Amino acid sequence: MQEPTPAAAPSLPPQIAVRFDLPVQGMTCASCASRLQRVLERVEGVDTATVNYATGLATLAVRPGKVGREALTEAVEHAGFVVPEGVATDDPAALSEAHAAAQERDRQGLRGDLVLATVFTVPVFILGMFFMHWHPGHWISLVLSAVVVVGAGRRFFEDAWQVARSGSTNMNTLVAIGVAAAWLMSAVTTVAPDWLPGGGVYFESAAVVVTLVLLGRWLESRAKGEAGAAVRSLLSLAPPRAEVLRGGKEVEVDAADVRIGDLVLARPGARIAADGIIEDGRSALDLSLLTGESVPVMVGPGQAITAGAVNGAGVLRFRATATGRDTVLAHIARQVHEAQAGRPPIQRLVDQVAAVFTPVVLVLSVLTFGLWMALGPSLADAVLAAVSVLVIACPCALGLATPTAILVGTGRAGQRGILFRDASALERLHAVDIVAVDKTGTLTEGNFRLTELIPAQGVDADGLLATLAALEADSEHPLARALVKAGAGLQRPVVTHLEIIPGMGLTGTVSGAAWLVGNRRLLEGIALDETQVAQLEDQGATVILAARDGVFQGAAALADPVRPEAAEAVAALRARGVELRMLTGDSERVARAVAARLAIRHYDAEVLPGDKSRHVAALRKARGAVVAMVGDGINDAPALAAADVGIAMGGGSAAAIEAAPVTLVGSDLRRIPEAIALSRATLRTIRQNLGWAFIYNLLAIPVAAGVLYPTFGIRLSPMIAGAAMALSSVSVVANSLRLRRARL
Repeated sequence: MQEPTPAAAPSLPPQIAVRFDLPVQGMTCASCASRLQRVLERVEGVDTATVNYATGLATLAVRPGKVGREALTEAVEHAGFVVPEGVATDDPAALSEAHAAAQERDRQGLRGDLVLATVFTVPVFILGMFFMHWHPGHWISLVLSAVVVVGAGRRFFEDAWQVARSGSTNMNTLVAIGVAAAWLMSAVTTVAPDWLPGGGVYFESAAVVVTLVLLGRWLESRAKGEAGAAVRSLLSLAPPRAEVLRGGKEVEVDAADVRIGDLVLARPGARIAADGIIEDGRSALDLSLLTGESVPVMVGPGQAITAGAVNGAGVLRFRATATGRDTVLAHIARQVHEAQAGRPPIQRLVDQVAAVFTPVVLVLSVLTFGLWMALGPSLADAVLAAVSVLVIACPCALGLATPTAILVGTGRAGQRGILFRDASALERLHAVDIVAVDKTGTLTEGNFRLTELIPAQGVDADGLLATLAALEADSEHPLARALVKAGAGLQRPVVTHLEIIPGMGLTGTVSGAAWLVGNRRLLEGIALDETQVAQLEDQGATVILAARDGVFQGAAALADPVRPEAAEAVAALRARGVELRMLTGDSERVARAVAARLAIRHYDAEVLPGDKSRHVAALRKARGAVVAMVGDGINDAPALAAADVGIAMGGGSAAAIEAAPVTLVGSDLRRIPEAIALSRATLRTIRQNLGWAFIYNLLAIPVAAGVLYPTFGIRLSPMIAGAAMALSSVSVVANSLRLRRARL
């Protein structure tokens, strides 16, 4: 008898990688970030790792149970860096504060070293430039420059040693080797001139290089602090204190102690401390710093408000619905934070170059030394040329080119109410040719109202409206809500066998009769007054038709006001060379009327909700265009996903903010052309930065190596090389900071 085959063990579902940010301190350049990224990617259990030098963050995707924070911290520290303790990795405020504090400590240390280096470098420079043949001056310079090199410049040697222990190199390797070579050659020439015939004294070059590199680092640190202020400025919108009503008394508490369900008091001029629903009072809220919308918004009982908004002249009492990390403000800050930590596709080339740049420069320096020894006049000239190559080639500008632009661009966007989920979306948006826009709730306010009810002959108007309100009572569609609101004071009949037909309407049974309520397609074959319906649609109204047991009962005309800024937004897109295409489930006549009002040249009418994604895909395929889709972020999710870039009209909801690669926190359509303009400005800045960094190194290294010396007698001293290197880094950061004032 054959043994039964044992049942196969059920396969476990694949583990979902968990994403989190790990703050890292001690990175001094882009090659540090590249090296740490390679170290983290080799840790078992880490799926992906991205290290951003500008933000001081390692963004990791890890498999739960395979690796913990301790193992990752150990890997970071083994690579020569530090993970600060007690920082919550899921709290953008804590991460931002930790990074800002680390930057400030680093800036203070750099300033102290810079002052020390400057004080001792000035006399060395004077002696080297004007008293170069005074032998006692060489001994004075040896001592003073030693203080600069070993004291103020110790960070370069310490970091280079840590990196060397891990079998790698970075820009500090170049600085340390270059400065040490120049200083040691000068020291040997001073102490034992017979050991190095023809050797020169270049203490001023070693001291000035250290001072200039420190100056560049200090300026760079200041600029990075300004560039990274966006998240901190957003989080600062939440007030530190709040007034709540507890036990019938007004009590002032820390904003962090506000609990969900608390009744919170907002006085005139105060910032809202939590998300909530207004229970009492009316006022105008200033949302300009939160969403970029300049016009105050009137609010009253039953309406939602968000933390960070500024209350106007009225007193508001609202029930807290979200506090702390769960507020819309915190979600916005988290999105900006995540976008700043990301890397766009354009950064891949930079990462590949940065990973091999320092070893290549070391090889070039050795080759330069060999050629000068073979063809040049002296050992001293060979050493100076090799040192100049090392100093001028530091890849700071290359490493800062992309992250500083992303840092400033996404920060500026966040302050305008434009949220990028990741840096890739920021890069893709610049190439958009067509913006497909859902009509209802996007181009229009989505706030329908019944403008006209036209019952068929012999049909009671109130009875028809009551039946329509009863049939639509359980629907959340904007048209349904308008009908329910219009029939609020009427006695509604009982409805059974209700069925929703997406994109057409619904069916139901009322008093034993079968009702159809919806558009023309649902009532196809039923006789109705086509002329009257057409007139209403030509006026831009959406018409709901009703039939009872196959007999037409009447029509309801509903109007959805066009957003006041919609025409301006359409014109701004056209001015930027972007075509706007409207998608709507409304009839051809309604679509034509709205398109004419907004000067929209292209539209698709009678589009079912499930067909929007196919329309977007067809635009991409037939036109070969880069398409962005604008919708509400939830109902239009398939179309948003089908587009090259999905843009969600957030309306301030935390759910919508998480729904698409790009989210407009408010409802102002003018943010769409602004987002495209900002994307283009950011990509233009990145290209300028990369162009400058690549051209600088391509031209500077050969000059430092002495390629112009045989023909023109021109060569670069390490001192000039250090100044050029520092200037290149500062220029890249300064160019990125221009995005803060870019015209959108």
